[in-house]
Amino acid sequence: MAVQTLEFAPETTDSTTAIDLGAGEGRDAVFFAEQGWDVCAVDVSPNGLRKAQRLADRRGVTVQPIQADANDVSISGPVDVIYSAGAIQYIVPENRPQQFAHLKRNTAENGIHAMFAFVDHPDVPTPPDWTDNEFFYAPGELLEYYDGWTVLETERLIFDDDSGAEPHQHAAELVFARNSN
Repeated sequence: MAVQTLEFAPETTDSTTAIDLGAGEGRDAVFFAEQGWDVCAVDVSPNGLRKAQRLADRRGVTVQPIQADANDVSISGPVDVIYSAGAIQYIVPENRPQQFAHLKRNTAENGIHAMFAFVDHPDVPTPPDWTDNEFFYAPGELLEYYDGWTVLETERLIFDDDSGAEPHQHAAELVFARNSN
């Protein structure tokens, strides 16, 4: 997903600005920084952000760690790329419309969003490691938040996982969309 994001990222005269929402231990944030981007790594976990900072230090790049919850993170844009690979399921359903509107308002013209959402699927049981503060998206819901934007690519997938030491599957959707307003 990070490599695809590079392909869709806007050409900028300055350094590309990016926010990795739900950066965890920083793998993707550091990857973007290695491309010369100015990256904010946003995560609720201070431990994850410390690991992200150590990874960035080891790789000789800079990421700006920001401890924040995806439900109420405040972004002062405009930013070129907002990226989230596996964290937006923590945005409670009633917060989603306003949070996606906030993210979109703070995205630069021609900027992109690269989003990965776990979806409820009739053939895929709830994973054993799913927690009470995670919320599935309805099929197609993520795409609906990008009405008025140029959708660059979407993908629906079911994949195998063994997190939590128990094999299971996940259903997910990816959306890459450009602010063409």
